[in-house]
Amino acid sequence: MRGLIHIYCGDGKGKTTAALGLALRAAGRGKRVVIARFLKNDDSGEIGPLSRLGGVTLIPCRRSFGFTWNMTPEERAEAAAYYGGLLEEAWRLACPKEACGKESLEAAGQMALSGADTDQPAVLRRGADLLILDEALGACSQGMISEKRLLELLDERPEELEVVLTGRNPSEALLARGDYVTRMEAVRHPYEKGIGAREGVEY
Repeated sequence: MRGLIHIYCGDGKGKTTAALGLALRAAGRGKRVVIARFLKNDDSGEIGPLSRLGGVTLIPCRRSFGFTWNMTPEERAEAAAYYGGLLEEAWRLACPKEACGKESLEAAGQMALSGADTDQPAVLRRGADLLILDEALGACSQGMISEKRLLELLDERPEELEVVLTGRNPSEALLARGDYVTRMEAVRHPYEKGIGAREGVEY
């Protein structure tokens, strides 16, 4: 089966929810799934069940940097190095070297900066069927990962690899890569009534 690219974007709720629903469906069909999350932490309700779900490799959030608009230039540089490494780690797990071709020295260096684990489940030596890069679009638009590198990886991916990208403000170049493009529009949100994020619903 030929793999396609999904983009879930927009200012509405449901982007991550849709991506993780697809992960659940794929795992239920015996497919191998890799999930990486950008600009997030591990304090969310889906982390426990996903980490116990067979066939799913959920890369932990090893670092948390807070809101990008509060970062100093030094913190932004540190965060960009980490998230760039996370992108490389996710791609290495989903698409082993022998399937993806030669890895650049720059990519290998970024992976080392992320503190990437080397002892991964043996099943992933064959690569993944589905790769979810949650909030990668937001990380791209905020300069936390290289759009050029992300586009390069998408263009060189194995034919059978399905990829999901979520987040706000995707560029035209990224939108052009999407086979599915879904915009979540915020028509109404409880935040407008002063209702904050609720456990088990928003996180």
